[in-house]
Order: sequence, then structure tokens, then C-alpha cells
Amino acid sequence: MTVNQTDQHQGHPIVLVDGVCHFCQGLTKWIIKRDPEGKYHFASLQSDVAKKLLEKGNLSTDSMDTFVLIEDGKYYTRSTAALRLAKGLKFPYPLLYVLIIVPKFIRNAMYNTVARNRYRWFGKDEACMLPTPEIKDRFL
Repeated sequence: MTVNQTDQHQGHPIVLVDGVCHFCQGLTKWIIKRDPEGKYHFASLQSDVAKKLLEKGNLSTDSMDTFVLIEDGKYYTRSTAALRLAKGLKFPYPLLYVLIIVPKFIRNAMYNTVARNRYRWFGKDEACMLPTPEIKDRFL
């Protein structure tokens, strides 16, 4: 990550997603529409930037089956990341955070089912999604 990238994204929660997964690309677009203030910034798990961030958080750089939210220097994965992210979107999505009371092993079992089948159910691309000029500054 260059100095300019660090400065540009500092203070913003960063979402790491599988950049070739159609479901994950759709989720990224969905988040952007519900985050009009541009709070969340994004990087593909396949990118060098994401690999450096994952290493910094002591997370595997080989696994593309997780969703990672980096917020205030803390790393959240899977269902916990999704719920914390929902909490930061515009109303009514913060209400979903109440699901955090569901035991993590149950939440993550559901998450893992989707993650394991996402390519089969939704498809994948050979390359990561290219952001439009309007949202390009939100991507690392």
C-alpha cells in the first residue's frame, strides 16, 4: 500500500471481499448504495493490499471464503463482520445488529454455507470488478 493509499483510506473501515465472486461484487454494490457518506472502503481479497492487511491482522492470505471488516484497527470476519457493517449503514440496516445475540457458531454455520456455495449459486469472473469513476476513490 502506498503512502497516498494509506492517507486516502485512513479512518475509514475497510471491507475485504472476494473480487471475482458475483455475489460478493453484488454485495459491494449493495453496501455502496446504502452508504451515501462513503464511510466504507473496499479491497479485493486477491489484491496485494488485502494480503498485506490480512498479514497485519494475522489472518490467512490463502482463503477467499471470508468477508473481512477492518474497523478501528480491529479485524472482524464472517457473520460478525457482516453484522458490524450493517450497523454502520443507513436506517433500517443497523437494526440487523440485534442478530449478534445469535451464537456465533450458528451465525457462521449459515455464513459458511453461502460462502462454500457462492460460485456455484452466483458464478464468478476471471478478474475482479472494476469500480466506476464515481466510486473509484473508495477502492484500495
